[in-house]
Amino acid sequence: MTIQKINAQSPETQSADLIADNVAKLKALFPELLTETDKGAAINLDTLKALVGDATATDAEEKYGLNWHGKRRARQLALTPSTGTLRPCSDESVDWDSTQNLMIEGDNLEVLKLLQKSYTGKVKLIYIDPPYNTGKDFVYPDNFQDNIKNYLELTGQIEGGAKISSNTEASGRFHTDWLNMMYPRLKLARNLLRDDGVIFVSIDEREVGNLRILLDEVFGEENGVGEFIWQAKKGGGSDNAGVVNDHEYVICYAKNIENNPLNQILIEAEPLTERDEKGLYRRGRELNKWGANSLRKDRPTMYFPIPGPNGEDVYPIRNDNKEGCWRWGKVKMLQAAEAKDIEFVSRGNGTYIAYEKIRTTEARGKPHRTLLSECGQTADGTKAIKQLFDEEKVFDFSKPPALISKLLEIGSCSGDDPDIEEAFLVLDFFAGSGTTAQSTFQQNIADGGTRRYILVQLPEPLDPASKEQKIAADYCDKIGKPRTIVELTKERLRRAAAEIKAENPMFGGDTGFRVFKLDSSNIRSWSPDRDDLAASLYRHAEHIVQGRSESDVLYELLLKLGLDLCVPIEKREITGKTVHNIGGGTLVACLDENIRVADAEALALGITEWRKEQHTAGDTTAVFRDSAFENDVAKTNLAAILEQHGIKQVRSL
Repeated sequence: MTIQKINAQSPETQSADLIADNVAKLKALFPELLTETDKGAAINLDTLKALVGDATATDAEEKYGLNWHGKRRARQLALTPSTGTLRPCSDESVDWDSTQNLMIEGDNLEVLKLLQKSYTGKVKLIYIDPPYNTGKDFVYPDNFQDNIKNYLELTGQIEGGAKISSNTEASGRFHTDWLNMMYPRLKLARNLLRDDGVIFVSIDEREVGNLRILLDEVFGEENGVGEFIWQAKKGGGSDNAGVVNDHEYVICYAKNIENNPLNQILIEAEPLTERDEKGLYRRGRELNKWGANSLRKDRPTMYFPIPGPNGEDVYPIRNDNKEGCWRWGKVKMLQAAEAKDIEFVSRGNGTYIAYEKIRTTEARGKPHRTLLSECGQTADGTKAIKQLFDEEKVFDFSKPPALISKLLEIGSCSGDDPDIEEAFLVLDFFAGSGTTAQSTFQQNIADGGTRRYILVQLPEPLDPASKEQKIAADYCDKIGKPRTIVELTKERLRRAAAEIKAENPMFGGDTGFRVFKLDSSNIRSWSPDRDDLAASLYRHAEHIVQGRSESDVLYELLLKLGLDLCVPIEKREITGKTVHNIGGGTLVACLDENIRVADAEALALGITEWRKEQHTAGDTTAVFRDSAFENDVAKTNLAAILEQHGIKQVRSL
């Protein structure tokens, strides 16, 4: 067996190829759609029209919808894979080893692409507060050719390129630039939502019309849930117009309205038909999770024992006898088991199916009104910021935590289960001041939930010479941080967590976060010096970019192989080599710089023995540093032994 080498063009170094995925889905449904051309496989449009009928297929220019200059390019931009990576920054994080929250610094378009493999279909709720396109907002100018380089240039991390500027009404492409920014990001965000997920988007009167039609196109008009009205202010101030807008909008769409509990909020009462020592109950839903993302490797923290009917340990085992995961988190499952509110049904092979016992006959749920009252105003958002930042107004127009908490409450409906699952993942890719994170903490305290979040924010530079940015820039200097918005976002998360812990000493929830930063890939691409090819070959003998750490490479592998960035990582020394075991054996990585022929057998056997200890059920991918092998004999021997013991996917980089 030979080890497959990973290079800059390999699928393992790319984000999800959405075009290839779409073609594969079409081929699975209609194999006859694909035809061969001199450029390779292509879709036969005539066949498509024949399959769906001429009346439902059109390529006419005049059709209903929102069109603007650059729309086709923006759509293509969403489908173009990213070659970047996310580099871990444990020194800027809080509770790195235990937290399930993420704070990602970078261009949200590239970050959304990089999250596709690991988080598609896993986000329950998205909230974003994008630029309102007031004429003073920064609207990100994406680059089709090299968006990673474009990002590094715009944020001043490398020299060259354009600098960040506002999207002014005099630009001639005022609405167009805003639509070109929003469109690809919304398309990528939709992929990340669970089938019962929802998205909330804050906006004001300037772009609400365009946004509504844009969301109709991306999510489908039939999946529109509602248009909420939020009173952002109550008069006063410097208002001098004839008509003053005191309100803003929050637009809500579902991934699939048929599967979304907001579409059927009221659950009819059912009779109690069973009895136990506590009284009457009815059997609720199964607590062994099934379907997508229900294996232990998908959600390792949801695999744990609870006391069974006879005091034995009961684990979540699926009907196919594979290790699965519970539907609820550990604290809630143990509380329910102790309260005798779980019914265990034996499968007859030593495993059980667990069901919730429901002891009420009352219908659950209530309708949500589109007028968001008692959710605070913009002034309350400013007050919350000043309370955390020594009375300094380091952010303008920050949303009040009460508003986001209300949206989290609305989006937390789970059909016949009003409680919050541990898998409840919140995403905000226009994080700004970080209100979403603080509101997530607060709502978890309010209802006992275990929501986790992913925040994404651009490291937009702050200019102390700018009147609007001077307070924020000066505060960055005061706390010894670089002058960027994201530094204040991270600082807010730290201070909000400390405040919540101080005010709620009994709260044991997750208030930490892991920081990751967008950067170019750790895998070196081939860029030869045409005048000195010999030196170029020597430099590229090592495929990993100089200066990148083992952790950098490890987390790029997690991203590109589709693993959660908070998945448990274990470390063990085997024959003097550090070996990382990720996700219960899903990925094994040894990035040691020297593997001799004499090391190969012991290293391979140590890895396979560790895999056996973990009872890894699925496939394992093993990755090594290509330049580490003493020679081809060391590489071939190690790969052969791993294959003999069931590890067939062996890669080097």
